[in-house]
Amino acid sequence: MIVVADTSPINYLILIGAIDVLPALYQKIVVPTAVYNELQSDATPVEVRDCITKMPDWFEVLPVTILLDDALQNLDEGEKQAITLFEEMNADALIIDERQGRAAAIKRGIFVIGTLGVLNSAAVKDLLNLPDAIAKLQKTSFRASPTLINLLLQLDIKRKQSK
Repeated sequence: MIVVADTSPINYLILIGAIDVLPALYQKIVVPTAVYNELQSDATPVEVRDCITKMPDWFEVLPVTILLDDALQNLDEGEKQAITLFEEMNADALIIDERQGRAAAIKRGIFVIGTLGVLNSAAVKDLLNLPDAIAKLQKTSFRASPTLINLLLQLDIKRKQSK
């Protein structure tokens, strides 16, 4: 499975020490140039910038070679390019968190996964402890509905009890 990723999921997965679940879940992770640049911005945590400069082969940076769609003009550059690169590559999924970006992608028929979805998939495959990962995530600037987080944690408990 080839996925295109936006900035925030990569950022948060690095911050919580869970970036290595990506190659275990997906064959290839591709980010557009704008996302790579955002991950290298002075505003980005040093830990993220350092990790990005040393990313392995499963992490690829590609330029967008088609014109960006005017329908995406209300999104930031990383989101625009991530959606466009997804369409250009005919990728399998888009990892994106921001509400407007997710809505725009879903409207275009794109299969969308968020940071919590990645963490849940990793927990299902026993790649990480979901409650621990969510606890670390909650110590960052990541924001999600408490209802959604509680639902994921309850599903995790049920999944563990059924084993």
